[in-house]
Amino acid sequence: MRRWPLYGGGLALLQAGLLAGCDRTPEIPAPPPAANTISPVAATPAPRGPERVILAFGDSLYAGYGLDRGQSLPDALQDRLRKDGINATIVNAGVSGDTSAAGRQRFAFALDNMKRRPDLILLGLGGNDVLRQISPDETRANMTAMMDEAKRRGIPVMLTGMMAPPNLGPEYSRQFNSIWTDLAKSYDATLYPFILDGVIGNAGLMQADRVHPNRTGVDRIAARVAPVLESALGQPR
Repeated sequence: MRRWPLYGGGLALLQAGLLAGCDRTPEIPAPPPAANTISPVAATPAPRGPERVILAFGDSLYAGYGLDRGQSLPDALQDRLRKDGINATIVNAGVSGDTSAAGRQRFAFALDNMKRRPDLILLGLGGNDVLRQISPDETRANMTAMMDEAKRRGIPVMLTGMMAPPNLGPEYSRQFNSIWTDLAKSYDATLYPFILDGVIGNAGLMQADRVHPNRTGVDRIAARVAPVLESALGQPR
């Protein structure tokens, strides 16, 4: 398991940004997508070499909420990998509003509808669980079920984690924050602990809702996540 260091103030920034959404009506989970909504990102031309297929499975932080087509995190990551000479095709299966429970319901569906088995699953859920203050035990059970399904299919996983803000209480934060580190250990998965680290709380990197990164924020996240993703693919960092 590979760890990605958290930078100072991550929890405080999460409290300033993510929980601002708790006073608003949370996003309503979308229904399971039709097969034609799961499509490869297409931007930077693929370099030569064997194709590496990655399934990006998550919520609005993957789907590109509030951004133009081609500006999502999977788009930015694919561009970076291809510029580094990796013939990567990232299939974006992000759905805005998805909780871990909604993701669990469509996880096998997404895998079954891919043209071939992916070389890696990039799994990022949990933000909407925090917004709704869902029990960490429920979130853990849902994430574990998806990790079990990936293991059953022989597909490695890289987790992009979420963190709870301190004002939900130390016990909730302890139980919630440990989910991703525990899963990474149990399943020998690569881990990027907090997907919004270094971005949330910075108005210049966030959309007006203070929950979703803007295009510049997405690029910042991609710059940090891409080296870890390359390592998960077995490529030199």
